[in-house]
Amino acid sequence: MGLILRLFPLSQHVKQLGGPDPLDYVSMYRNLGNPALNVPEHWHYVSFGLSDLYGDNRVHEFTGTDGPSGFGFELTFRLKRETGESAPPTWPAELMQGLARYVFQSENTFCSGDHVSWHSPLDNSESRIQHMLLTEDPQMQPVQTPFGVVNFLQIVGVCTEELHAAQQWNGQGILELLRTVPVAGGLWLITDMRRGETIFEIDPHLQQERVDKGIETDGSNLSGVSAKCAWDDLSRPPEDDEDSRSICIGTQPRRLSGKDTEQIRETLRRGLEINSKPVLPPINAQRQNGLNYDRAPSRKDSLESESSAAIIPHELIRTRQLESVHLKFNQESGALIPLCLRGRLLHGRHFTYKSITGDTAITFVSTGVEGAFATEEHPYAAHGPWLQILLTEEFVERMLEDLEDLTSPEEFKLPKEYSWPEKKLKVSILPDAVFDNPLH
Repeated sequence: MGLILRLFPLSQHVKQLGGPDPLDYVSMYRNLGNPALNVPEHWHYVSFGLSDLYGDNRVHEFTGTDGPSGFGFELTFRLKRETGESAPPTWPAELMQGLARYVFQSENTFCSGDHVSWHSPLDNSESRIQHMLLTEDPQMQPVQTPFGVVNFLQIVGVCTEELHAAQQWNGQGILELLRTVPVAGGLWLITDMRRGETIFEIDPHLQQERVDKGIETDGSNLSGVSAKCAWDDLSRPPEDDEDSRSICIGTQPRRLSGKDTEQIRETLRRGLEINSKPVLPPINAQRQNGLNYDRAPSRKDSLESESSAAIIPHELIRTRQLESVHLKFNQESGALIPLCLRGRLLHGRHFTYKSITGDTAITFVSTGVEGAFATEEHPYAAHGPWLQILLTEEFVERMLEDLEDLTSPEEFKLPKEYSWPEKKLKVSILPDAVFDNPLH
């Protein structure tokens, strides 16, 4: 595949990763960097196995030379080389295995600009680098192989504050800021696990001003999260409705149709956040092209995918119009509600919470979203365990005022409850243990 032609290997280490691990191996190179561009010497890691290495359908389905090879990408990582370090650390290979395991289990692919919430130092140290963004590798261009095209996505380690900024705005914007700060990554976005300051601490006014302006202008590109969440239909007693009963007492809910499930998955295709630590769990998603969340911001968003029609009620699952609903989130998921409202709905977009434990999903939509089955006349509607909630701009502004304390979730005690009686909407922020108990 000609990988080393673009690198400067003084020593090469190949770690064979067989058995249950998804990657065949990870190559590790010593890269001399580029002093003229202020790029320091570093270790460069390249995965092998997310793309099709064999072309015999043993691991990946061979679909021809013109399409993607396997999942269509391999992972890379650039780690700053410490003084006197003669061999590359092996923990980045284990990190790549964890990400690859998620891709194989869920069949969700990564794209440039995506972020991964990891909630733990990437090297299991005391480092502030505890999350990841993904971008195109600066040296490695897409490669045409006999088994399809391979792109190279670089893992970039970031601090919690930088991850939150990417969620509130978008990953590409934060990556561009990191490129302008040499100690935070620089031109080639090299991860330094000893970095003790965020870009906002290094340049407090300029960087935060850019992010605030970007959020106001563009909104957020985070379209959904995999989360601990649930909802109840308060319109009638649970025993009167099979679907609401299954959600209330935790029995196995009726599954969504394939069409509806794929539409939910497509809203989560990009900007995926996993509310667990530190191994990414599968969400039973299939590989999707997904929506183009990097397009120019618009007041008219759509739940329509690139390859299928908009969501419409069909004969297999009837649309239930609900009068009153109760939404339940764990603390981490609840803290993202202001982002959902300010960064998505006020920009005419939608936002989905997908339960990590089942088919349950909650999608917030604005009046500008096409293809939704929730309407202004009936703002709460459900297809099986998938709930849609349509919120007007006026109501969103009011909710943001009432939910202001969610921006500092460490300052309040759980459980926390919010209610808008005239809108027949109730929101509860609950401890994680509630969602770990199937009888919640």
